[in-house]
Amino acid sequence: MKVEDLWDVQEPQLTPTEKLNACFEGIPVSAFPPAPSSQVIEIKSDTSLAEAVRILADHKILSAPVVDVDAPEDASWIDRYIGVVEFAGIIVWILHQSEPPSPRSPTSESALEAAVNRVTNAASLGTLGPEDAAATSGNFFEALTSSEFYKNTKVRDIAGSFRWAPFLALQKSNSFLTMLLLLSSYKMKSIPVVDLGEAKIDNIITQSSVIHMLAECSGLQWFESWGTRKLSEIGLPLMAPDRIVKVYEEEPVLQAFKLMRKKKIGGIPIVDSSGRKVVGNISIRDVHFLLTAPEIYHDYRSITAKNFSTAVKGYLETHHEISPFARGMVICTKNYSIKELIMKLDSEKIHRVYVVDDAGNLEGVITLRDILSRLVHEPRGYFGDFFDGVLPLPSNSRV
Repeated sequence: MKVEDLWDVQEPQLTPTEKLNACFEGIPVSAFPPAPSSQVIEIKSDTSLAEAVRILADHKILSAPVVDVDAPEDASWIDRYIGVVEFAGIIVWILHQSEPPSPRSPTSESALEAAVNRVTNAASLGTLGPEDAAATSGNFFEALTSSEFYKNTKVRDIAGSFRWAPFLALQKSNSFLTMLLLLSSYKMKSIPVVDLGEAKIDNIITQSSVIHMLAECSGLQWFESWGTRKLSEIGLPLMAPDRIVKVYEEEPVLQAFKLMRKKKIGGIPIVDSSGRKVVGNISIRDVHFLLTAPEIYHDYRSITAKNFSTAVKGYLETHHEISPFARGMVICTKNYSIKELIMKLDSEKIHRVYVVDDAGNLEGVITLRDILSRLVHEPRGYFGDFFDGVLPLPSNSRV
């Protein structure tokens, strides 16, 4: 409604995008609806990896800020938090910890160490093969999740996996435009909003919550004016079909997570042997099924992308759990309007939709970030010194 009020008073010669930029620049982040309490979760720095994975999975969130248990009570927010822990960081850190043993080492490695070493080496190189899928069967993850290594390692021990130190945050006085640009142009999936007075996180704004906000604007003049355009009219999907990152159904599921890490994306399609038909979807959030329910792969000789998908769907049906994974991939065509797409993404609670042609062949992928990138644009020199003092990811980090 705030955008609606501002929309009518903007200069008539402005383009719709320029008007939206001006509208969103005039609204402070403090006006954004608070996130549900179940999503504003903090994890203590002395929490074990096993417990952190359980917390993230139980609350159906991808990441959470980490509170330094040793910080003084009167610490500023930048000293109170040490970073944000993510599913992606946890799994990559685990698989990279065990280095190949020295040939001179007199000790023999355990079966778990051997398996971790094998996956570590494979994940660092080219495409993973069938033998790697077999090496990481249910037995591998059962051994890993029951190991003292997994149970005793603390969240603070994987600080090298954090993207910023402690993290990039917004203040309540920042604008919606700043928030939208960070979630689109700067590839952030979520942004904490800090209360400087309380030195704590006041809200967490995610890409999904912004899409939900847009869906609730249905019927308003500004939204209808922008949302009725077809995807093809606004340049979506962004990527050509031959550049889509995908995993074949008979490839190891770890290949999917490896590609997500390497390409810095949140999910990829599972395709059939032709490479043109989408048969499923794997998201970075699905990695928790490898760590929280390894017993479901017990009857599989190898965990391929296809077997992973089948096992997880069976697990969700058995436990009567509602999950985006159970619904599989969601598709649309280029004839969809941006409004129709937003409504579908919001109702299905998913982060991407696959664009197909009339024959059902994969033509593209559209993510929440792609939509936000079409909503606003970054004016020249907009951020100024906004990023000053933000520590980047360490150059030697593998995450």
